[in-house]
Amino acid sequence: MELDLRHRIATGPMSRFQWTAVALCVLLNVLDGFDVLVMAFTSQSVSQEWGISGSVLGLLLSAGLFGMAIGSIALAPWADRVGRRTMILVCLALSSTGMLLAAVSQDAGQLGALRVLTGIGIGGILASSNVISSEFASNRFRGLAVTLNSTGYAVGATLGGVVAVVLQSTSGWRSVFLFGGVCTAALIPLVWFRLPESLDFLFARRPANALERINSFAVRAGHPPVRALPPAAAAADTRKSGVGPAELLAPGQRRSTLLIWCAFFLTMFGFYFVTSWTPKLLVEAGMSAAQGITGGVLLNLGGILGTALLGVMTVRFRLGRVLAGYLLVSAILLAAFVPATVTVAVGFVLGAAIGVVVNGCIGGLYALTPAVYAPSLRATGMGWGIGVGRIGAIMSPIVAGAFLDAGWTAAELYLLVAVAFLGAAVVVSAVRLTARSDVTTVEGERTTV
Repeated sequence: MELDLRHRIATGPMSRFQWTAVALCVLLNVLDGFDVLVMAFTSQSVSQEWGISGSVLGLLLSAGLFGMAIGSIALAPWADRVGRRTMILVCLALSSTGMLLAAVSQDAGQLGALRVLTGIGIGGILASSNVISSEFASNRFRGLAVTLNSTGYAVGATLGGVVAVVLQSTSGWRSVFLFGGVCTAALIPLVWFRLPESLDFLFARRPANALERINSFAVRAGHPPVRALPPAAAAADTRKSGVGPAELLAPGQRRSTLLIWCAFFLTMFGFYFVTSWTPKLLVEAGMSAAQGITGGVLLNLGGILGTALLGVMTVRFRLGRVLAGYLLVSAILLAAFVPATVTVAVGFVLGAAIGVVVNGCIGGLYALTPAVYAPSLRATGMGWGIGVGRIGAIMSPIVAGAFLDAGWTAAELYLLVAVAFLGAAVVVSAVRLTARSDVTTVEGERTTV
């Protein structure tokens, strides 16, 4: 029955079919990384063509983040109603449409609106793909599967810069949006034919042909089919769940939800400060402009390693402890960063190390969150967590800029962010790590709730 199949998947070896599904989720995140940062890659060319001011360009750069917050909060929860796979398909259509139309936009207003549309799609994809990747994976490899998604995002952001340079030099900035839109649209048939719906959703919501779809997954993953669905009464309660924060803040769930929201807010506040301000603040601290850019590049390259390393560590160690350790190390390195730049080589090494840990913190939160919620609430919980985190991301450059104008030094700003990461470490340590399902915990043990 349900428990036996889900238990076998949770405790058994990962099949090639499961790894293929996880790999497709990683590919979704690769393209998301490109689509999110495409405005940063083309900002100089767009500014030159339309003669826009710095403030307008800043709005264009922020438009995608606003869209992602909307998508995470407004669209992702519907994945708990219509299905993770269905929501990914809808959001791919939104994102590809936004990218393709941006390639023919005629002014900054049109481009800004299309960046919001693209961000809405990306917000839904990020929440749904991380949840479905977690549900496909066994206990042992769940942390690795989800953090590989974050690695895909970093890879997409890095490769996107290379692609943007090549395309802009030959075909202009519009070709970069066109490339991203075509690649995103190409994933729609791939997801349609190769990405199955999550078992947890099928058992919880019981859509049409649920048993056939469950057995198709079971056979392709190397398990015997299920003879029948559980009694209708067992699934009835899950269909009562609303789409929004009400269920997340129910008495039995409120503590975990508020802790997850706080962790996302503090971590994304610190993460976007580090990624947005490091090149400029390194110059403020005494480095040359070229050295500041180099420090920013090393930080991003470290991010590719950081999420993958965290995933590998979760195969052997408890995810909650690994994530808390990452957050604590991030706080220590950030506090020491600016004083260390007195020696350029030491500053570069420390910058790369910061990239490793701060990117790993984001991947760790994506891996942790699905285990806090019941199957019927996972996409909602992930979407709202990311959405609250985006508020921190949007506030981060604004707060940093205001403090910089008020006379704060680079060292003081990094110390402020170190305190944010330290606070996130305390919050994560307080999260109850028992998964709210009938099968697994984050620690890889079977449980019954």
